[in-house]
Amino acid sequence: MAPLIGLNSCIQYKYSVNISEFRVEKFSMRRYYVRSEGRGYVHLDGDSNGKKEKKSLRVLIAGGGIAGLVLALAAKNRGFEVKVFEKDLSAVRGEGRHRGPIQLLSNALAVLEAIDENVAKQIMEAGCVTGNRINGIADGLSGEWFAKFDLLTPAIRRGLPLTLVICRMSLQDILVNAVGPEILSNKSKVVDFMEDSNKVIITLADGCQYDGEVLIGADGIWSEVRSKLFGRQEAKYSNYTCYSGLTNFVPPYINTVGYRVFLGRDQYFVASDIGNGKMQWYAFHREPPMNNIISPGGKKKRLLKLFRSWCDEVITLIMETPDHMISQRDIYDRDMIYSWGTGRVTLVGDAAHPMQPNLGQGGCMAIEDCYQLILELDKIANSRSSILPSDQIVSALRRYEKKRLFRVSTIHTASRMASQVLAVYQPYIEFGFVPLPGLSTLRIIHPGIQVARMIFPILMQQFMTWMISGHGCNKRACFLFQSVPPQFDHLKRR
Repeated sequence: MAPLIGLNSCIQYKYSVNISEFRVEKFSMRRYYVRSEGRGYVHLDGDSNGKKEKKSLRVLIAGGGIAGLVLALAAKNRGFEVKVFEKDLSAVRGEGRHRGPIQLLSNALAVLEAIDENVAKQIMEAGCVTGNRINGIADGLSGEWFAKFDLLTPAIRRGLPLTLVICRMSLQDILVNAVGPEILSNKSKVVDFMEDSNKVIITLADGCQYDGEVLIGADGIWSEVRSKLFGRQEAKYSNYTCYSGLTNFVPPYINTVGYRVFLGRDQYFVASDIGNGKMQWYAFHREPPMNNIISPGGKKKRLLKLFRSWCDEVITLIMETPDHMISQRDIYDRDMIYSWGTGRVTLVGDAAHPMQPNLGQGGCMAIEDCYQLILELDKIANSRSSILPSDQIVSALRRYEKKRLFRVSTIHTASRMASQVLAVYQPYIEFGFVPLPGLSTLRIIHPGIQVARMIFPILMQQFMTWMISGHGCNKRACFLFQSVPPQFDHLKRR
């Protein structure tokens, strides 16, 4: 048995850094970034003097994706003894290559600042800001705006960073370098664990074992830790497959539009500027899973057929994308569960609450999870005792879960509802069989759409503001999590 004090000979660090395929355009945040005295964060990058006092808690993390790396960084910066076990870091990077950039909204960027200000700065410099432009929803056929979202004003008023997109591999590089090779163990898949009265013991695929006081499952939607906790369950197919494409193309609206979601019945199309003269798009189509139809002309030809009657903005992006730059994957999530762990074990991110990508909040919720979890553990880790009572650790993990449930479950439900709404989306009246020739080709806006255009933008703007602002906010303060404990008053953001 090998505790984290000293390195077991089974650990091998096999990963490389700085292999990003492209770098997005750098954007200065100074014009829009406003600091707020009342943001209410507890800094996790050391104490008031910047020192990282070593604490008695040993944390094991299964999974080295974004959630696992952010959690490790937060734990490291609070002085915890931490170890990340990742089955194949190169595969994570490969997945990022096919899935395209990740969107980090203001809520996630603000949390990253609280965890590590220098790392957050690197991420903002590497990303492409979209929150300073028009974002929203449009009709796929006509291209007309259905609802526009203002992501700039809520962020400025609350002193939050602006929403941006960043290449997943660039983000991974930054986090890997910040966490360090002494913490990250590659080629190390956690396949089992057992718990006794004062520790949890993990077993890797190669048979090596390690023990710690806490195990965090950050191993994604197909989480082994989750399966061991609650039994193996099948993920739920969303009824949508996703084609993603990356193209070297600068549309004429680049300076005014950040991202836009084009709606259609049983299909939708998302387009986003990602900087450096590139556009990323995602075409979602309702169809059975594993329906990888091989069209004689490739994926591009099939997409042009599926979206043939759509507006020019959509058709142009597909036309400008080489077929080899188009990939396909089915979209899965899981039903929301309201207990994420037992004993000394809990889950974060997609391991706990995998979401459909409709709101761009999957990664953001994982980052928030990491901050809340480390904050709860930090409350008990300041004990001078060399061994923390088991009940304190268990209570801290359950508090973390309880404080995250409402926000996460709300966004999880909203993500699912967005796909369900598209199944009945009908922008124009359908006449069916009519005796008058030409009547069936008329585009008469459905009365329900007229009503929705008046109500939806107001409701959606309120929801987006709540989502990017955290748990609750006002003009003077935005508390992303809970009130700061008295012992941490000296660490509040000034």
